[in-house]
Amino acid sequence: MFKVNEIFKSIQGESTYAGLPCTFIRLAGCNLRCAYCDTNYAYYHGKELADEEIMAKIEEYGVNCVEFTGGEPLLQEETPPLLKTLLDRGYNVLVETNGSICIGCLDKRLTIIMDIKTPRSGMSERMNLKNLTLIKNNDQLKFVILDESDYVWAKNMINEHMLFDKTKNILMSPAYGILPPKDLASWILKDNLPVRIQLQIHKYIWGPDEREGA
Repeated sequence: MFKVNEIFKSIQGESTYAGLPCTFIRLAGCNLRCAYCDTNYAYYHGKELADEEIMAKIEEYGVNCVEFTGGEPLLQEETPPLLKTLLDRGYNVLVETNGSICIGCLDKRLTIIMDIKTPRSGMSERMNLKNLTLIKNNDQLKFVILDESDYVWAKNMINEHMLFDKTKNILMSPAYGILPPKDLASWILKDNLPVRIQLQIHKYIWGPDEREGA
């Protein structure tokens, strides 16, 4: 059984899949408390659902792209087997994880979207840096940036761990309502840093306080 906060269909707001329809399975529970968290309603609240019930909802929505998110989806030990089942059935599976739990148990066919927590998040010391050695070419690394010190820290992390050698999908997102996007854009352009800036487009479509999608 899974503890599920919500299942919904929406427009993917982040990652290289931004703008595409996607079914989201938000699992309840998180082991981190980031300063900018916009899904703290998923910390504790959820209902028990079996694999079959989750699969039925995914099939009802009829979208090939499926993302498991949270909270932190890897806290629930049932997650990897269900992801494999979805992959076996031909779904394009994404997992958004906070980077603190080992990703080595995950099927190599899926796409990992891993947050690397910056100092201003308050959680950078909780990262499992071994994960950076397990990243595949199609995986994606995301930094949420709160200020220029976070940006400089992220640049140093990219260089120190040679992250461009592991994946070209490195994303930077200005913390919504905290850092103006043009500030982050100006730093990236000044450095000619080959990262993708992302703006959480679901918040621009539905607003920051409205649950998006169907």
